[in-house]
Amino acid sequence: MPRFALSRRSALLMPLLLAACGDYEDAQSFAPLRYNYLPPIELNVASIEVEQRFVPAGVPPDVSNQDPVPPIDALKAMANDRLMAFGTQNKAVFAILNASLTKQGDVIAGTFEVALTILDNSGARLGFATAQVHSDHTGSIDSLRATLYDMTKSMMSDMNVEFEYQVRRNLKQFLTSATAPDMPVQQQPLDQSSGTTPPADNPAPGSAPYTTPAPGLAPYATPAPGSAPYATPAPGSAP
Repeated sequence: MPRFALSRRSALLMPLLLAACGDYEDAQSFAPLRYNYLPPIELNVASIEVEQRFVPAGVPPDVSNQDPVPPIDALKAMANDRLMAFGTQNKAVFAILNASLTKQGDVIAGTFEVALTILDNSGARLGFATAQVHSDHTGSIDSLRATLYDMTKSMMSDMNVEFEYQVRRNLKQFLTSATAPDMPVQQQPLDQSSGTTPPADNPAPGSAPYTTPAPGLAPYATPAPGSAPYATPAPGSAP
């Protein structure tokens, strides 16, 4: 009788044990998505705010709630890990505009979109940049959770590249010098070691430092051929 009671208790606890094991496997298999290993984007602003302006439906075809790392969490992690404030005025607002994962039949579609806005102290917009990525998965799905996780991880890799590109392109004046784009070629100083214009007081190559007389002429005036270098007195006259 005691053995039967123990077996019955084990049978009742088995679903709970399996659920606990499943949670443990999820925690081990699906690592959090963080981006602090990437170079920070340093902004010349006093503060940074993160706003969630997209709310998943939570019902089919939305499947983002079955993702081990929901897209909204991954996008917030990107903003918190990469955006840094290094200024004394103005404000940056990172907004999540879309973080959808939908499944219709054997097609899973994902779209992520974010925006970064720079506002002055009165709330007027000074600059704006947006970034969007999209991905589709078509075919059989062995594990929906694993597929969603892999899609989110891949899309976030693309988003990090696209977001930084758009910020550098559209908000470069709000980046600190440490992360500002390279100086354009036309603004770089000339290389003094390569052929530069010679100073004005140096003669051009092959030219004399002063004007020379025409060929065949002496450097000073000479008397005509056969004439004395000075006037001579007439014959019989005193010199």
